[in-house]
Amino acid sequence: SPQCDLQGQWRNELGSNMTILAMNRAGTFSGSCHTAVAATNKQILVSALQGVQQHPSAKRHPTFGSTVHWGPVGMLTATTALDSTAVFVGQCFNGDDGKEVLHTSWLLREKVDSEPDDWKATR
Repeated sequence: SPQCDLQGQWRNELGSNMTILAMNRAGTFSGSCHTAVAATNKQILVSALQGVQQHPSAKRHPTFGSTVHWGPVGMLTATTALDSTAVFVGQCFNGDDGKEVLHTSWLLREKVDSEPDDWKATR
């Protein structure tokens, strides 16, 4: 059975996309994210992504994690705010139809101006 390969272009059901570039021997990779869901009239820019996969030859369905900083050169969206960081964790699978699919979860930490606002900073 084939190994799931993270490298390439990924698109979710809302039309947002993520591009993962070649992975090095340690399993680290870089890429970019672009959202199709926006709550702003400003131009939505692509944001940089950094990540790591369990050792590429370790298993058939690799787990991975990545970080995206949505900063001044990033974007504003319905789920992200200026100067925030999102982390994604997931696993890559080969579906019954042979197509690769990612299952992910994410957390977003928004910058807040004071400690009392900490309660609303993570989604």
